[in-house]
Amino acid sequence: MNRFTLPRDIYFGEGSMEVLKTLKGKKAVIVTGGSSMQKFGFLDKVESYLKEAGMEVKRIEGVEPDPSVETVMKGAEFMREFGPDWIVSIGGGSPIDAAKAMWIFYEHPEVTFDDVKDPFTVPELRNKAKFLAIPSTSGTATEVTAFSVITDYKAGIKYPLADFNLTPDVAIVDPSLAETMPKTLTAHTGMDALTHAIEAYVASLRSSFSDPLAMQSIKMIKDNLFNSYNGDKKAREEMHIAQCLAGMAFSNALLGITHSMAHKTGAIFHVPHGCANAIYLPYVIEFNKKACGDRYAQIAKELGLVGSSQEELINSLIDMIKEMNKMMNIPQTLKEYGIKEEDFKANLEKISVNAVADACTGSNPREISVDEMKKIFTCVYYGEEVDF
Repeated sequence: MNRFTLPRDIYFGEGSMEVLKTLKGKKAVIVTGGSSMQKFGFLDKVESYLKEAGMEVKRIEGVEPDPSVETVMKGAEFMREFGPDWIVSIGGGSPIDAAKAMWIFYEHPEVTFDDVKDPFTVPELRNKAKFLAIPSTSGTATEVTAFSVITDYKAGIKYPLADFNLTPDVAIVDPSLAETMPKTLTAHTGMDALTHAIEAYVASLRSSFSDPLAMQSIKMIKDNLFNSYNGDKKAREEMHIAQCLAGMAFSNALLGITHSMAHKTGAIFHVPHGCANAIYLPYVIEFNKKACGDRYAQIAKELGLVGSSQEELINSLIDMIKEMNKMMNIPQTLKEYGIKEEDFKANLEKISVNAVADACTGSNPREISVDEMKKIFTCVYYGEEVDF
């Protein structure tokens, strides 16, 4: 038996945040990150709308990029003291992911992080609160997914918590928030969304429900990402929808080793998640094509890329991704990114072992060993072809 899970409601388009005025409840906590949501007036607007709905409102602010276990536990303790029946998170992937994890420990103070770090181990939620997410970036799609990425800095590992319980009840995809993104963030989050869609299209749990979402997302990203990068308002709106489609696809089809690698090097080398995905994706396609070359070729066909054979179509897809990276000043290799060779070699065994053990590896279309993972990382570092 298979399953396909989405938020109950997705509100989208200009002005969609006004739906906050209609929520039913007594208390709401807002979880957010840095100052940008305050700077552009969105945080005050959310609080105003919630108060208009008759709720008492408190904030948890300052969630860091790559949120830590400690931040999550501190936020959960705050929630237990306040007792909200709505958790509303606004911002990029980090505050929304952190809020999801806080939700777990707010409702279940008896569990530990170790209890839930493996896939599908989160206990039943919605006993105390419902969850609403408002993304400000066009990439992670955490507003519609069953995932929350939390970093254990003591262990040096990013854990993708995965459970359908974590899928938000409501998502608000308002393009006005995405219009505030700087160029580099637009590039990184856009390539993160493309990676989500491509990995979902080839992942082991792909289905007739996820495929159309993934493919439509890929098409929209190809057509709009570069214009979005250059600040085009309509393209920003299209990318905000495209990343949401990709999220609905991968939340159900799952992902692959591009994300496994990005999670583990993000914790060690602090490569931004979307940037890491953008660097790794072409090399992972080279590795995976032995298992699902027909799927990659189909993507290339749908995009109108050149190729008279499966191999040529796959190469065209890889070249397209590399060219997109180049156009948006994303490095092609880890060496080009700036990681020192001695640091890479010193950590190669650790990141390879941890990447193979990552939750996303199990749904990759081709099985991989630690030795093979080390080879891929090495190819990515030096810019060599993956030919095994």
